[in-house]
Amino acid sequence: MCSAWLGYAVLARRCMMSSKPVLRIAYLYPDLMNLYADRGNLICLQRRCEWQGVLTNVQRLEWGGTLQGGADLYVIGGGQDRQQKLASIGLSSRVADQILSDLGDGAAMFSVCGGYQLMARSYRAADGDEMTGLGVFDAETIHPGNGVPRCIGNVVCDWNNSTLTGFENHGGRTYLGSDTAPLARVRVGHGNNSEDGTEGAIAGSAVGTYLHGAVLPKNPHLADHIIRLALARVAPDFTLDIMNDAEEWAAHRASLRVAGVDPQWGNDVAKVDCRRV
Repeated sequence: MCSAWLGYAVLARRCMMSSKPVLRIAYLYPDLMNLYADRGNLICLQRRCEWQGVLTNVQRLEWGGTLQGGADLYVIGGGQDRQQKLASIGLSSRVADQILSDLGDGAAMFSVCGGYQLMARSYRAADGDEMTGLGVFDAETIHPGNGVPRCIGNVVCDWNNSTLTGFENHGGRTYLGSDTAPLARVRVGHGNNSEDGTEGAIAGSAVGTYLHGAVLPKNPHLADHIIRLALARVAPDFTLDIMNDAEEWAAHRASLRVAGVDPQWGNDVAKVDCRRV
């Protein structure tokens, strides 16, 4: 029996004894897709689950490997074109069926930048190569070429009566289809394509974004939203407590300030009751 499954079995027994829910998290290609500290998103999710009394079992899928069983939450970060191409090959040849089956059964996903692009229908790279995505999002990404300025800078978005903040650096422009809604609306920055004011994507319990940072530690309300999406599959009656996120909101306000947004406005955002998000 594989070590990943043994770890899950131990956690499952512990869960039954303690009445705590357990989330299986699959971290996709950390050896390829980990630009701008995107690994911090996984750490944030683990810690916030721990603080809420939710047990986690993390399986890291590296290049050439296969998933040992499914997951309740899939996490993938960003990568450069070369690494993205390798990840695309691995996804399509080894794990696409498992991921899509789990998502169809209520699993959640959080994908960032290059990982977000790979979860759309397709990505045309700067050299013209076409990568086929998993089609989680009804979207396509087109890189206009290395001669066109990249979408770089600090970002502030409107989301669920609050804000999201982070940093973007991408050459590809993502265009959403009719079956996928944007995650947020851009207040400062480029977002999906610097044209239509959208940022990221939502399809079922899958969330994609161009925001780095890592983005979740400074957006605790989004982190808890991702956790809720995953918990809906395994413990739909479990509710998250409101925690003292003073440090997280301080980082959020600092990011607003760097982006040129009045931090006092950010203070109001911190008062949002995130249980409603």
